[in-house]
Amino acid sequence: MSLTLSSESFISPAVSRREFLKVGGIALAGGLVTSVAFLYLNDESSQPVIDHVAIPINNLPEALEGFTIVQLTDIHLYPLTQPETVRRAVELANSLDPDVTVLTGDYVWRELDAIGELAPILSRLNAHHGVYVTLGNHDYWTNAAVIKQAFEKERLPVLVNQGVPLSQGSNTVFLGGLDDGWSGHPDLERTLEGAYPGDVVMLLCHEPDLADRYHKDGRIALQLSGHTHAGQIRLPGIGAVVHPYLGKKYEMGLYRVGAMWLYTNRGIGCISEPVRFNCPPEVTEFTLVRV
Repeated sequence: MSLTLSSESFISPAVSRREFLKVGGIALAGGLVTSVAFLYLNDESSQPVIDHVAIPINNLPEALEGFTIVQLTDIHLYPLTQPETVRRAVELANSLDPDVTVLTGDYVWRELDAIGELAPILSRLNAHHGVYVTLGNHDYWTNAAVIKQAFEKERLPVLVNQGVPLSQGSNTVFLGGLDDGWSGHPDLERTLEGAYPGDVVMLLCHEPDLADRYHKDGRIALQLSGHTHAGQIRLPGIGAVVHPYLGKKYEMGLYRVGAMWLYTNRGIGCISEPVRFNCPPEVTEFTLVRV
């Protein structure tokens, strides 16, 4: 005797197909609610942490051994990121007593006026060779001129295709601040025109995937980027589920691109979703080491 099973065989005679699907839908919705609740209960968005990264440099001059750079990026103040989170990040950065501190773009999100509150907070950053600012795509999408003016009012120099030599002993770290690669007008030659042979060149470039272009220059030892937020929500075994334009390839952490190092910082703030999971806000300390 043969036995044929239809889809109806697993449904109780007392439960119609419509009722069965309704129960399944409720269970699925319940699972989604539980997952969202788990993310919010484990939200890390207000808990910035310090990441320490050693950058090996061939033939690094002895005077630059141990030179430190602190990076903050992608703050996106308001409505999701709050000032207290930024203040914590500033305190962490200052506790490292860095040689130089850099800010690599995207300072507000939807509220341009927030820059008037943010710039004074960031002006409390301290570093031996100063604090330098570059722009990101969201700065252009709001108003780059207003962003730049707010920083300059607080005596925080904004580098737009400009470079600054930072001398330590008889040696130099050359800091190049590139204009935003998505919405600005980046000019690498202009940015690095003041760099001399023997300088350790660091490039501030908001979008990390542009490393595939800029490493070919041959002078750059380290590119510092942000932009990706590392996905903001990183699922175990999967990682980021969202990758922005020019941030799809190098989403988080340290990479070797040709002879150049690239680091993609997770950023401080939140956009789109008011939560970070498995992806806390990051203050990064880089230390140059000889190899």
